[in-house]
Amino acid sequence: MAWKNKPEQPQVGKNHSFWQSWLHAWTGLKTVVREERNMQTHMVLGTVALLAGWFFGLTVNQWLWLCLAIFLVMLCEINNTIAENICDLITGPHYQPLAKKVKDIAAGAVVFAAAFAVLIGLILFVPKIWQLVSTWW
Repeated sequence: MAWKNKPEQPQVGKNHSFWQSWLHAWTGLKTVVREERNMQTHMVLGTVALLAGWFFGLTVNQWLWLCLAIFLVMLCEINNTIAENICDLITGPHYQPLAKKVKDIAAGAVVFAAAFAVLIGLILFVPKIWQLVSTWW
């Protein structure tokens, strides 16, 4: 079993199968969740929103809006991470104004998507919370 002790060679060519592509994609998702604190926060808040949707019994259309908002924020966070890593790869430890601009714009996209998600959350949940609170009074 000496082959198990060999370090894995980095892949430099194309993926040979759908499953190989899938494994690389899954590795990328695990990496962003493990390494990015903001993605972890988005996942927790997304889970809370999904649980709230289940609790309040959202309609199909409401579920679609909620899922769109959650996934949009996560996609923007993934793209933000990509932009940051590419900038860091290119600039190394040196400051570059254009790299800062790219990072700021990517972060702004996350904030924009998060604002959309908050708006969707308010539209979906405030009436349901209000109805629940008003029954207690």
